[in-house]
Amino acid sequence: MKIYTKTGDKGQTALYGGTRVSKASARVEAYGTIDELNSFIGVAKSEITDEQVLSQLKKIQFDLFTVGSESATPTDKLKMANGKSRLALEISEKEIEELEHWMDEMEQDLKPLQYFILPGGGKSATSLHVCRTVCRRAERSLVFLNETEEIRPELLKYLNRLSDYLFVLARHASKLANEPEEYWNPNDR
Repeated sequence: MKIYTKTGDKGQTALYGGTRVSKASARVEAYGTIDELNSFIGVAKSEITDEQVLSQLKKIQFDLFTVGSESATPTDKLKMANGKSRLALEISEKEIEELEHWMDEMEQDLKPLQYFILPGGGKSATSLHVCRTVCRRAERSLVFLNETEEIRPELLKYLNRLSDYLFVLARHASKLANEPEEYWNPNDR
């Protein structure tokens, strides 16, 4: 099977279920940004040596494929005639709670926040801050899509929680690397 099909040469692509849409559609923008986030997490993983963190990020990459597959499926195609989901997997409260649990564990060893943190703190932390901002963009893309086509709230909640997780993980990575956090403190000018 060849990787190129030539079916997208005129600026359209097929969604899951066969519907053809513009590559500039809100839905394609949303799942494309989720894919971009997944790739940036792969870049961040190349800077990380902690096996527990790598395991968490691998699970998140898997979950992002799940979020992306649902984002690539029009709402009217999500359910089959028998009412079951067309998709093999869906993000649920379980994955959201998993992110919360991981954050709670990491935050036990971090200083409480008093100021905004400037993105930085070593290579792995900086990569994770980039992931966080791309995650926020993916979330905004899904919110925009949700204004015209209903999206399950779990997808929005997952991306919101994931950006929080990536922020906490960036702080954790700075601490592990003995890299100081830099603060945005308007009173220090």
